[in-house]
Amino acid sequence: MPNSPSAVFSDDIVAAVLTHMNSDHPDDNLLIVRAFGAQDATAAVMTTLDHAGGTWVYTAGVERTLTVPWSRDIAERAEIRREIVRLYELSCEKLGITPRPH
Repeated sequence: MPNSPSAVFSDDIVAAVLTHMNSDHPDDNLLIVRAFGAQDATAAVMTTLDHAGGTWVYTAGVERTLTVPWSRDIAERAEIRREIVRLYELSCEKLGITPRPH
């Protein structure tokens, strides 16, 4: 069941993605925040996502929130991975880092 009438992804899907990103990809979270939010960020966790983008809370002196839009609105679970990988690759490009293979 979606978490609100306008939600595309169920609470279970959102929780699974957040757990995966925060447990398995904490460095990617920080990289995305540094590329799209604050280059001096020292910590970042993904806190939510929806059809339009992902949201991270990060620390750069103070705690802040950053929402980064997807390339387009999404509706399928598989599209979440594609969009996060795209953000990771764009982050590497913006920061001059060689991306790892997927």
